Amino acid sequence: MRWARRVLPAAAAAVAALAARDLVQRDHALLRTFPVVGRARYLLEAIGPELRQYIVAGNNEERPFTRDQRRWVYASAKQQNNYFGFGTDNDIEYTPGYPIIKHRTFGRAVPPSAPEAGHDVRLPCAKVLGAARGRTHAFRPESVVNISGMSFGSLSGNAVEALNRGAALAGCLQNTGEGGLSPYHRNGGELVFQIGTAYFGCRDGRGRFSLARLKELVASAPVRALEIKLSQGAKPSLGGLLPGAKVSAEIAATRGIPAGRDCVSPSRHAEFSDCDSLLDWVELLAAETGLPVGIKSAVGDLTFWQELADLMRDTGRGVDFVTVDGGEGGTGAAPLIFTDSVSLPFQQGFTRVYRIFAERGLHERVVFVGAGKLGLPDNAVVAFALGCDMVNVGREAMLAVGCIQAQKCHTDTCPTGVATQNAWLARGLDPARKSVRAANYVRTLRRDLVKVAEACGVEHPGLIDTDAVEILDGRTGSTPLHEVYGYRPGWGLPSAADRAEIVRLMTGEAPQGGSAPPSPTART
Repeated sequence: MRWARRVLPAAAAAVAALAARDLVQRDHALLRTFPVVGRARYLLEAIGPELRQYIVAGNNEERPFTRDQRRWVYASAKQQNNYFGFGTDNDIEYTPGYPIIKHRTFGRAVPPSAPEAGHDVRLPCAKVLGAARGRTHAFRPESVVNISGMSFGSLSGNAVEALNRGAALAGCLQNTGEGGLSPYHRNGGELVFQIGTAYFGCRDGRGRFSLARLKELVASAPVRALEIKLSQGAKPSLGGLLPGAKVSAEIAATRGIPAGRDCVSPSRHAEFSDCDSLLDWVELLAAETGLPVGIKSAVGDLTFWQELADLMRDTGRGVDFVTVDGGEGGTGAAPLIFTDSVSLPFQQGFTRVYRIFAERGLHERVVFVGAGKLGLPDNAVVAFALGCDMVNVGREAMLAVGCIQAQKCHTDTCPTGVATQNAWLARGLDPARKSVRAANYVRTLRRDLVKVAEACGVEHPGLIDTDAVEILDGRTGSTPLHEVYGYRPGWGLPSAADRAEIVRLMTGEAPQGGSAPPSPTART
């Protein structure tokens, strides 16, 4: 009882002091009226997200990823049972816009009756990246699922390393993000080097783009392609700011900037000012490095895309790939108005861009990459049907390496060490172990995409066309995907030659007569 005699008076004194402070402060009316007790409100507000996530919210209520969606990613990454029982949680009949994938009783692709357990599906792209424009280092990506651009600086070094190692294990590409190519990107995974408005990693001492530094960087790492970032879904048309306190010596060396000083990314590029000069720069980079060169952008005003496609058609210059980022995507911290309301969501943005290229006969010469919650099989299948050749996964890859959707990416206090530069928090993420989970997730997504393709009667998700998907209008009606987005017959599919080659690669056999087989769902 002696401890009680000492502790209780001390506790009472502390409470009295807190009450006195609450009574005299003027910032919070609630605390002046209800001292001490009113603090319970702020406590509940602080832990509200955790209460909803673990106690209150249903399986299909949370956003941006529901509990069911996160569970599927986690189970896939851990190679646990990722099946669901007792039917869907989704209210299908009463959800306008809900996609339905139409399976076929008989199709050209025949799934194996006894698939090999743990089989790693190497699912190559249906197009050769850079081939249409004769790039010296054109190549066929080994995986249609790749890791999206997330910079060292926004993600911890351990998270970047885990993703890079995972990319090597899964045989997929990792996009560096605009923050430069760090030591954590050099763990075996092949890369797409992203060039942002600040030219991090390829800039001179005055912050201007340096072709010599770019060529030196490309020669020192397994960079397979270059991506010019025009904008992203999280914050289109906004530059970034990394406060000086977060600009460590390691980040400074990676980005080519002074340590300890605010790092500001402009909102626009300085190397070009219109579509014509953009294409000149694309051709310069391709000629000097031999690599395929593409662009990444969210979609807003379509004038840019129309001018770009017209110039590509009329001048012979062009990008090798286009990455369309949906407005619902993005791992970056951003103002709420930009997160919620600036740029089109993926399906609307992508289809408008794809139609512009298809109307000019360019869609078979460009590799289309989609991003924006496409790391879930149902979203990815719709993206492939609309014309995507590959999909990039960002937040889903973060979930695979430990993210719990705490939504603290902008605070530097990510509890799982994924989106933070806090050394203590980052140490909890083991790159070696988490890399295996990243690879497991990518492999599982590829496996499910092949399963759905075979259910649709084709060998590869890139051969799923828009007739294989319908969009529900409500309880009593639905509309084929091609009618929803105004696609013409054949749009959304690779060229006949590319279809023939991808069938050969998937089956090991050439199609009869050496020509491309028609899609089982193709419109005539």
